[in-house]
Amino acid sequence: MKDYILRAAGIKKSFGGVEALKGVDLEVGRGEIHCLAGENGCGKSTLIKVISGFHPADSGTIELDGKQFTRLTTAEAIERGVQVIYQDFSLFPNLTVMENLAITMELSNKRKLINWTRMRSIAQEAMSKIGFKADLTERVENLSIAQKQLIAVCRALLYNAKLIIMDEPTTALTKKEVRALFTVIKNLQADGIATLFVSHKLDEVFEIATRWTIFRNGNNVATGNTSELDDKKFAFYMTGRNFDEEAPPPQPDRSKVVVEFDRLSRGGSYQDISLNVYSGEILGITGLLGSGRTELMQTLFGLTRPDSGGIKINGAKARIRSIKDAIALGIGYVPSDRLTEGLFLPQSIGRNMIVSSLQRFAGQCAMLDMKAMNSEIARWTKELGVNTSDTEREVKTLSGGNQQKVVLARWIANNLNVLILDGPTVGVDIGSKYDIHALLRALSAQGLSVIVISDDLRELLACCGRIIVMRDGRIERELQSSATTEAELGEIAAGNF
Repeated sequence: MKDYILRAAGIKKSFGGVEALKGVDLEVGRGEIHCLAGENGCGKSTLIKVISGFHPADSGTIELDGKQFTRLTTAEAIERGVQVIYQDFSLFPNLTVMENLAITMELSNKRKLINWTRMRSIAQEAMSKIGFKADLTERVENLSIAQKQLIAVCRALLYNAKLIIMDEPTTALTKKEVRALFTVIKNLQADGIATLFVSHKLDEVFEIATRWTIFRNGNNVATGNTSELDDKKFAFYMTGRNFDEEAPPPQPDRSKVVVEFDRLSRGGSYQDISLNVYSGEILGITGLLGSGRTELMQTLFGLTRPDSGGIKINGAKARIRSIKDAIALGIGYVPSDRLTEGLFLPQSIGRNMIVSSLQRFAGQCAMLDMKAMNSEIARWTKELGVNTSDTEREVKTLSGGNQQKVVLARWIANNLNVLILDGPTVGVDIGSKYDIHALLRALSAQGLSVIVISDDLRELLACCGRIIVMRDGRIERELQSSATTEAELGEIAAGNF
């Protein structure tokens, strides 16, 4: 008989009459790496909060480490070995590594006086459990996302964790950092510690999980061994939709150069970049963080200025000194962090869509033509499939995929020459990802030049006809997606060639 660390049965949970969980089950074996997948809003996060005692279940039972509960508290969950690492890691950015690791234990032991020697010892013990090294006196706010995540793992292990729940742990990590995290998870498995890995990324399910469970609309859809799963089954279980094979990108018009970089350089960012982007092309750019890929596109969008070299748009020399200059030249930019850089979260869905094109709706005395604006909002809501019945709702109420569609609508509504997308499907569910890819192909077929910056090599190969690999601020290699593989592309991006 299998030894389970977690058995949740018939869990129901409603909020204000809305059923978030409709009687779901979940079993995780001791030392098992189990992936819980599902689109945004399917109930994954609610179940995590029930398992950790944050939310009481309306009905159902939870068995943790052999003990059954009908009403579970956070203290009982921690006592039975449950630790949750949320996406924000719940760290104190203004405190040091040592203080973040030791403070909770000090408080739980009701210490009234600080003993720095003891705190240092606690922190060192925590980091030694996974072989993590960091300056104990460094403030957490100065660390990378990957380092913060490992600190959260170390802190969890201080409490004799038997089940670590990781909520979308790879959203902001590079491929290299993801591999390092997976090594840590597998080492924990060797020590008998189970991991419930919450994700909607198929490649991660195959790479790390031994078993999987998929939710949809608050219900169990399927569960099984990873060996039983493939791309098509995963996509269907997640969305209830059958997806066709993604079509290849349209062929660009190589007789028309839309963007030309001529020996462009900026100290500390990129050097001697000469590159053409053609009409109707979807160009992919990848490389490790620090390769200069994002910095180069920020210059094209007017966020920074080059030290030397030039840029031409449609054959004419362009003076791009500001974002306003870039927009006037028909350049749009979708940043990697839509929440802090791409959206006005307290504002409505509609306002976020048309904020970059307000000038078109300004009539006499600068009065806005509200009828025309609302018609434009309705048009793009329908064309991009934004899942909302009310565009007056705050944009922050939408799922990640629908938020990204709103950002795209903002730029597509303008008469663009070039659309730059940095990590276009980061944090986006599989259905929205497919829709966004189809939209990019449709736009390029209409002659728009699209530049995609991404760590997702599978995405680049699916969307882009040509891929540029950057390294140390320079173009390392130019590849045709039809003549390369994901493995080869990954090796080149990492410099292993």
